[in-house]
Amino acid sequence: MKKLACLLPFAVALAACGGPEAPAPAANPQATAPADQPAEMTPPHSIGDLAAARLDAALAGDWRSAANKARDEYRHPKQTLEFFGVKPTDTLIEITPGGGWYTEVLAPLLKGTGSYVAAIAADASSDYAKKNNDKYRALLQQDAAPFGDVKLVEFDPKAPVLGAPGSADTVLTFRNVHNWAKADTAPLMFKAFFDVLKPGGTLGVVDHRAAAGTALNLDSGYLPQDYVVKLATDAGFVLVEQSEVNANPKDTKDYAKGVWTLPPTLALGEQDKDKYLAIGESDRMTLKFEKPRADEIFKQNADQQNEQPSGG
Repeated sequence: MKKLACLLPFAVALAACGGPEAPAPAANPQATAPADQPAEMTPPHSIGDLAAARLDAALAGDWRSAANKARDEYRHPKQTLEFFGVKPTDTLIEITPGGGWYTEVLAPLLKGTGSYVAAIAADASSDYAKKNNDKYRALLQQDAAPFGDVKLVEFDPKAPVLGAPGSADTVLTFRNVHNWAKADTAPLMFKAFFDVLKPGGTLGVVDHRAAAGTALNLDSGYLPQDYVVKLATDAGFVLVEQSEVNANPKDTKDYAKGVWTLPPTLALGEQDKDKYLAIGESDRMTLKFEKPRADEIFKQNADQQNEQPSGG
């Protein structure tokens, strides 16, 4: 009921903008409704429709630069967020949001009805982290309308804590797992995701996908999908579904500078630039995981104990 109440203002707004009205009752109760009138009352807009409309508004926002909007072609934000089941009433944590590309969509989507939390590596962790964090904080100061309610959480990459246990509905991370894998902190991060999520909460992961059967190569930026799935399941998650919404079959994944050869980085500069622009951004896995509910965790633990060999 609480989530429905949060979205009622949007339903009222839609009705004020010309939503369908119920037909006046006929003078004769037995009479057939006129041909130009519905036989039954039109049902109200669903919560899903309202959420989609709000997401469309966030994507169209003038706070998003033309360059960022141009990347929608490759990052498919609407389809990706809908696949993950993001709702305007969620408490959502985005992990290391970088330059804020998804912040520009998620912060206004959740403002006033949910909570958007940006989790960033603590400034002290490295000069690179401090530089990126300063840029991100500057972004949040640019416009209070979309970004005024953003909450910042700093975490220690070697001992990450992202919030109170069981406090988040959704955790999302975009193109970060390959960095944690190289820093040997990926298992710690996935454990932190598990801890902060509510039972039944969603973890959404997007990252560069290595070719099937390829061994792990931490210098390429690409990760085998089964490697990422194992990181999540080892932390306690269950893989719910995977999507090809961010797939790119033109990505051959065999470049001198790894994934950074492709846009948006274009690590080789002008060398074969048109070729790499024609390929587009990388082929990416899009994985949806769930933190099991308490009864499911109990069953899993019981099953594991039953599988243990009995003592002699």
